[in-house]
Amino acid sequence: MHSSDVAILKGAAMPTAVVGALAVVLGGIFAGSKGALGALIGALLVVIFFTIGQGVLSYILRTNAEMATTFALALYLVKIGVLFGFLILFQDTTAFNTKVFALTVLACTLVWTTAEVMVFSRQKVLYVEPGSGPGSGPGREPAERQS
Repeated sequence: MHSSDVAILKGAAMPTAVVGALAVVLGGIFAGSKGALGALIGALLVVIFFTIGQGVLSYILRTNAEMATTFALALYLVKIGVLFGFLILFQDTTAFNTKVFALTVLACTLVWTTAEVMVFSRQKVLYVEPGSGPGSGPGREPAERQS
């Protein structure tokens, strides 16, 4: 992973973990141990799932940059779809509080996405690699240096 990928990952995972921890405490206070467990599972699910997604997107950016936007959108839709599937899958469980679980998944997803966008918008990402334009290449001087 490049340093920019690590910065995006840290910038999104840290606030999401804070919100997840807060959800665990609030879930424990308002819904007991089942609420805390639901919040913990929901927060871990979002952090793990979105971290894997960021790693896959990072790989795609390195190997096939032309498809980055299309793949990023598709990956986001798949992540949201799978999270929705988990919400449906666990809707009738009695192992933990499903309302706290669902609210935690929603809150953590919103925080992750917002933080990811904020970190990415603050980075200065090169859209064009220096020296990759027309007339550049091995053994050729940039146009402004030629006399």
